[in-house]
Amino acid sequence: MQGRTLWELKVFCAVVEKHSFVTAARVMGISPSSATRTVQALETQLGVQLLQRSHKLLSLSAAGELYYESAKKMLEMQAEAENEIASLQSGATGSIRFSAPEIFSRFFLPQQIGLLTQDFPDVRIDVLYTDIMVDPIQENLDFSIRGAYPLSSELIGYPLWDYDRILCASPAYIEKHGAPDKPEDLSSHAIVLHTAPRILKDWYFKSDARTLRMHMPATHRVSSGTGLYELIRAGMGIGRLAAWVAKPAIESGELVHLCPAYRMVSSSGKNPQMHAVYGAKGLPRRAKMLLEVLRTKGLEQGFEATKR
Repeated sequence: MQGRTLWELKVFCAVVEKHSFVTAARVMGISPSSATRTVQALETQLGVQLLQRSHKLLSLSAAGELYYESAKKMLEMQAEAENEIASLQSGATGSIRFSAPEIFSRFFLPQQIGLLTQDFPDVRIDVLYTDIMVDPIQENLDFSIRGAYPLSSELIGYPLWDYDRILCASPAYIEKHGAPDKPEDLSSHAIVLHTAPRILKDWYFKSDARTLRMHMPATHRVSSGTGLYELIRAGMGIGRLAAWVAKPAIESGELVHLCPAYRMVSSSGKNPQMHAVYGAKGLPRRAKMLLEVLRTKGLEQGFEATKR
């Protein structure tokens, strides 16, 4: 790598990963012509062609494939060294860019962000609230917080807490339609379904005695976690909520926990999990600090699943 700058390596890797000089230039904040000249200069220094170009296709040459792997490792080592240096500092600085489920905008996360930024005033927060499954690498995020059941992925997972998912309805709904005692009774009730990030029409109920699978056609559908919560509170039907979201409303009498002998699980019988995912380059120290705070505070507040 002697004679090559980290900037040239970053531009080259960005072009390879985005399959486009134009897109890579946009990500790097430079012009497409500058990105092209940087890669051409790199090829001239090395004396080999790294990229094969055609009108609509951009691919690595054999030499480019070898060089790309080495360049990636060099950039990862540099990032790791910067993180190690940052860990020697007494406080965290810089921005933390991440996504989180929309329900987090109402529950739990704002308070924890406030506490973190009080302790570390030089930290800046940039949050994308969405129930859509976000790829942190494509969106240039430090990490992405997800709920429900972890998917197999090349992304690295950071578990926060397992949690129970329970059935709830408002007192007004129950007064008008009655309360189901067991999952089989749900067929005569209005069901409110959360459709993001994907529609799961089959629900799995687990008690100490049995596990039951039921197909649940929706009476009402909503793509937002907060929207689901509010529809249930408004008496529109029965829906499933994370226990850590529903618990305060149950304690205040705004919601009622239905079929309490059952909890909602995956098809393999596992509890849902709140977790974060990030790319192979790792987490900056400040981002890891925030995730550690969220995990610790969540467990302190009893968000974890019931031990059964």
